[in-house]
Amino acid sequence: MPSVCVYFQVHQPYRLRRYTVFDTGCDYFDDRRNGQLCREVAQRCYVPANRLLLDLIQRYDGRFRIAFSLTGVTLEQLDRYAPRVIEGFQKLRETGCVEFLAETYHHSLSFLYSRHEFEEQVRLHDRKMRSLFGVRPVVFRNTELVYNNDLAYYVDGMGFRGILAEGVDELLQGRSPNELYRPPHTAQIVMLLKNYRLSDDIAFRFSNRQWSEWPLTADKFARWINAVNGAGRTVNLFMDYESLGEHQWADSGIFTFFRELPARVLAHPDNDFKTPSEVIGAYPVAGELDVPHMISWADTERDLSAWLGNAMQSNALHELYRLEPSIRAAGDEALLDDWRRLQSSDHFYYMSTKHMADGAVHDYFNPYESPYDSYINYMNVLDHLGSRTGKSEVQRPRHLSRL
Repeated sequence: MPSVCVYFQVHQPYRLRRYTVFDTGCDYFDDRRNGQLCREVAQRCYVPANRLLLDLIQRYDGRFRIAFSLTGVTLEQLDRYAPRVIEGFQKLRETGCVEFLAETYHHSLSFLYSRHEFEEQVRLHDRKMRSLFGVRPVVFRNTELVYNNDLAYYVDGMGFRGILAEGVDELLQGRSPNELYRPPHTAQIVMLLKNYRLSDDIAFRFSNRQWSEWPLTADKFARWINAVNGAGRTVNLFMDYESLGEHQWADSGIFTFFRELPARVLAHPDNDFKTPSEVIGAYPVAGELDVPHMISWADTERDLSAWLGNAMQSNALHELYRLEPSIRAAGDEALLDDWRRLQSSDHFYYMSTKHMADGAVHDYFNPYESPYDSYINYMNVLDHLGSRTGKSEVQRPRHLSRL
C-alpha cells in the first residue's frame, strides 16, 4: 500500500545586476530582471499550477494532498511582483490538504558555514510561514536537500518531526527509498527519502523525446507506483514547482499529466496521497540510515560539487561567511539583508564548471556567459559589501583577477 507524497520546492533568487569595480552604489540586485522573471514564471507555472492543484483537491474531496516549501526570498518577490500567486497558495492552505515545510529563508548553504546564521534563517522562515499562512512547519527541508547525520541531529534538536533527503543508492545499500528511516543518534526526527528515479522521470525526462519511456502518461506512471506495493510504504515525489510549465512547458503535456494522475493513482484501492507529516504519522520507521557525508539532490553525483566543485565557488563562499562578524557588528539591517540575499545557493551554482551529463542543467539556469563571469560579478558585489562595514576586505586567489 504505497502512499504518494508529492512535494514541490518553490524558489527564485534575487539575481545580481552587472556590477564592476567602478560601481559604488548599493543597488546590487537587478530589480527589473527579477520582476520580469518572477512575473513570467508566475504566468507559466505558479498561477496555472496553483489553480490546477486546487481543482484536484476539490475534485477528489481532499484525497489529493501535497506539500510545498516556499523560500522567504521568493515570497518577498511574489508579494512585490505577483501577489496573486501568494493568494493562490493561501487558498490551497485553506483546503487543509496542503502542508508547508520549513527551510532556510534565503535558500542558503549556511549550515555548512554558520550554525548561528542557519538557525536565524530557519526562524525567519518560520515567522514568514506564520504571518502569511498561519502555520508552523514541523518537517524540515534543507536547501537543495543538502543533508548528513550532523544536520539531522541538529534539526532534531530544533524540534522538527521530519526531514527530507535524497534516496542515494550507495547509502541505502539495497534498501528501499520508499520507507521511513531514523538518522543516527536522534530522538524523534524521521527521514523521508526522495524516490529520485520516479521524481526525475517527471522533473527532467518528461519532455525528452529520446527517452525510452516517452511519452510519459498518467496511466504508465500509476502502474510504476502500483509496482511498489509490498516493497515500500511511501513513494516520495520531490521536485521543483517550476517543473510544471517552466522546466516542462505546457505544450509538453505536463499539466494534463498532473490533471489525470490522481484518478489513475486512486483507482488502486490501496493507494492514497499523504503529506510528509501524515506519512510520518502513518508508518513505522524501517531502520536507521547512516549518512556520514554531505549529500544533495543535485546532478548525478548527488553531492556538494554543484556549489563547491571549483576554487571560485569555494573562495566566494569562504569570503561571504568570513564577513559575518563585521556584518553583524555594523548593526545595519540593510547591510545584513544584502549579505543574506547573497547567500542564496544559486549564486554559487552559476559558477559551476561541471559539464557532461550535468552541463545542460547548469546552462539552463545560468544567466552568465561563463562561470568566471559569474564569479567576478559576485566578488565585485562582495567587495563593495565588505567595504560598507569599514573593516573587511574580500580576498581572492591571485589567478582570479578583478574586472
